Amino acid sequence: MIKTDVDSKEYNAYYQVYLNKLSDNVGLLEGFINGRKEVLDFFMSLPNEKHAFAYAKGKWTVKEVFQHIIDTERIFMYRCFRIARRDATALAGFDQDDFMITCSANSKSITLLLEEFTSVRDSFIVLLKTLSSDDLKFIGEASGYPISARAIAFINLGHYLWHIDVIKERYL
Repeated sequence: MIKTDVDSKEYNAYYQVYLNKLSDNVGLLEGFINGRKEVLDFFMSLPNEKHAFAYAKGKWTVKEVFQHIIDTERIFMYRCFRIARRDATALAGFDQDDFMITCSANSKSITLLLEEFTSVRDSFIVLLKTLSSDDLKFIGEASGYPISARAIAFINLGHYLWHIDVIKERYL
């Protein structure tokens, strides 16, 4: 399954910014596997002094951005799972800023964040391996809008790319 298979009716237009980060021919499983290495390499390459850096008052630190990527991936994996299993229950949104208040990202080592990301990403990859094309095409509801399981997965891929670009532009 490639990104170009995802129809704009399968997701809220809000997420287009993340999908725009992906090439049209990116494969879902391939994107997750290659993306794991990309994320790990990127965060391992950052100098230690940048981990607690925020580019402006009130902005997240690099560790907090990384934790946000992890938290979002975990939530998107859950949404993808529920929708792919044909669960018609509307799934609630989440407030990323509320999550940041209690995540304690800055007190975690970068090694622990890398381990947490790897664990969540590997779980998402295994989930995707178990889902059929029909499972991924199923449309449920999350954050008040229709969304397919595959759109969630592709949005997740663009989400981490968007944040890595922000770090490159504003933090380094």
